[in-house]
Amino acid sequence: MLQDIRQHTQGAAAKIIIGLIVISFAFFGIQSILVSGGDNEIADVNGELIYPQQLQQALDAQKRRLISMMGDQFDPAMLDDERLAPQALESLITRALLMQAALALKLVISENDIGATVAGMEQFQIDGQFSAAVYKSVLSSAGYTPSYFKQTLSEDMLLSQLRSGIAGSEFVTSSELALNSEFMMEQRDLRFFTIPLERFTSISPPTDAEVDSYYADHQEEFRTQESVDIDYLELTMDDYRQSVSESEILEAYEQAKEQLQYQSQSRVSHILFETDGDTEIQERVSVAQEKLAAGVNFSDVASELSDDIGSVDKGGDLGYTSGDAFPEEMEVVIAQLEPGVVSAPLETSAGTHLILVTEREQAAAPSLEDMRASLENSIQEGDAREMLLLTVESLRDASFNAENLRSPAADLDLVVKQADAVTRSEAEGLFSNPSLVAAAFSEDVLLAGNNSDVIELAGNSFVVLNVRQHNESEIKTLPLVRQQVVAALLEEKAQAAVLSEATSALQALRNGLAAEQFADANDYDFEVELGVERRNTMLPPAVLGRTFQLPVPTEGAVSTDFISMPNGDAVVIELLGVSAGVFKSLSTQEQAQFQQLLATEAGRLIDSEYQRGLRERAKISIL
Repeated sequence: MLQDIRQHTQGAAAKIIIGLIVISFAFFGIQSILVSGGDNEIADVNGELIYPQQLQQALDAQKRRLISMMGDQFDPAMLDDERLAPQALESLITRALLMQAALALKLVISENDIGATVAGMEQFQIDGQFSAAVYKSVLSSAGYTPSYFKQTLSEDMLLSQLRSGIAGSEFVTSSELALNSEFMMEQRDLRFFTIPLERFTSISPPTDAEVDSYYADHQEEFRTQESVDIDYLELTMDDYRQSVSESEILEAYEQAKEQLQYQSQSRVSHILFETDGDTEIQERVSVAQEKLAAGVNFSDVASELSDDIGSVDKGGDLGYTSGDAFPEEMEVVIAQLEPGVVSAPLETSAGTHLILVTEREQAAAPSLEDMRASLENSIQEGDAREMLLLTVESLRDASFNAENLRSPAADLDLVVKQADAVTRSEAEGLFSNPSLVAAAFSEDVLLAGNNSDVIELAGNSFVVLNVRQHNESEIKTLPLVRQQVVAALLEEKAQAAVLSEATSALQALRNGLAAEQFADANDYDFEVELGVERRNTMLPPAVLGRTFQLPVPTEGAVSTDFISMPNGDAVVIELLGVSAGVFKSLSTQEQAQFQQLLATEAGRLIDSEYQRGLRERAKISIL
């Protein structure tokens, strides 16, 4: 049915109907969204309302973090709003409670602190210097306005101040240090030996009856995974690379030499006077000019009078420009200024500037041979990307109504590739990409038999796929898995033998036989470890963990037990003695580190309890 819909949506009548639907939606649907969904609050926190747009901003930020963390392998299902919304709303409620508490305590963040923080962020810098142009570009790409970012940063710094103060109010007493050190720096002496699984693997093969019985009892372990055999077309930019002529390279080289990165670079400082309703702006400019005329250093005047939070702590320094970092009117003045000369007042949308060029460097263009490879690659990539995108658009149209991929492949001179037995949990190759797996197992592709959409992957790669065959999950017959069954039975018997041997060893030790004697009699590896601490990295983690779980032995006795290892071995442990940790035995540096560790943990707990207390006392309504 879906294929019929696809085919009939291409007719003229269908297009007219769709057009009418779009027009009606434009007049009525969007209006209803704007009217009904705009400002309806979704939560009330002590009278402070949380609105849908705040939740959407939190969701967008959370999605960006997830995509950044997972990279190309992110699962689109992880970005589902319904999955993320509850957590995002909880974070907004917690943030509102903490902000209310911070304001009640009259905590503040100064403009200078905000400016210094912004200026120190690497993502807003070029060559270690704050760049106003980069600042605006990065914020725009992230969906922030400067004012919203500044407000959010101010709130983040305020919350950090609150939580640091709460955590800093906690301290660790000397008795707590002594008690915790007794436990955390405890040392244990032990002996142990290993009973290896391989010692018991030469057991006689299982009988046919045992094989049949094991297979009947464990059939689900021999079930195949559901999979699909896929036909697909893959388009990459490399498929469209063409050779480049010498004349094209020469032309590109001449253009490159004219670009700004090969022209002079100017290091610029400025003093900014913002014009937000300030009627005395000219007086402030005059004061600055008088100070400069009197010989006061430009950077000192900028630090005292400039309104630019990004450069005020750097004496007004904005870094370097090649003619494209700042607004056009600024670049015109910069290009005309001689180094060391202060400009006349310049009006821009940001305010009034006094500009100083502190350095000017003339950069030489690299030679043609130095740039040949990069120019050739750039030309090839530009042409290939254009051809790739044109082919992708043709492929979208050709594959939309096609029953399979053979016809689109023939039309566009492409080769149909195949991938067999692709599972939902594919871990290697092209189809380890979650987007492709999701498409292959979607209802439209798997059940309806349609071609998928053309899916864009990282690195200028596009894929459209069709399921050639669906392989349902099924239990493999015994002849196919007989060797696996025999191996499983042998391992099972060997593990049972190891367990029996470990039990016998434990009983012998508890009857008074020394661990070393049992190990020597049976040719097992025997080891002694004295003064083992919890942070020991030499012992296997499982042995270390069980050692510190054993009860402290009474005087003249030992504590014994054994543990099964992940590889099937068994380790028999004999705990000889326990020494409590002593805080005063640590060096001064170690004492400070231990005290900081406990203080950090205490701070984390008090912060958690503080938030819990705020929530218990708050009036919160989810609307």
